[in-house]
Amino acid sequence: MNLLDTDILIDIQRRYAPAVEWFSTLVELPGIPGFVAMELVQGTQNRQEVRQVQRLIAPLPIVWPNEQACAMALSNYARLHLSHRLGLLDALIAVCAIQESATLCTFNQKHYRSVPGLQTIQPYKK
Repeated sequence: MNLLDTDILIDIQRRYAPAVEWFSTLVELPGIPGFVAMELVQGTQNRQEVRQVQRLIAPLPIVWPNEQACAMALSNYARLHLSHRLGLLDALIAVCAIQESATLCTFNQKHYRSVPGLQTIQPYKK
């Protein structure tokens, strides 16, 4: 299973051709961490944009971390925030992928590469 990070969905939303082409080739519908959905809504300026985000993510399964994954996120965040600049939401998004044994599709390699047990891919060329 693949989970999509915010940057991937922004590329799809903006109709970035390589992202749209890659997405159209997927056999299995990817999921998204609930925090990614929230980040997309956070980036909106009005109700119309909120509705656009809701339409974009409607067909995608949303994944939330369980209690054990939240504890892992806290541990990772405390250990990696200062040394590797791991952000709060990135820590939570990462554990969603780990919990689901999923691969996180992202171009944010800088922050995620330090998270143990997380598998990431850059799914298309930028």
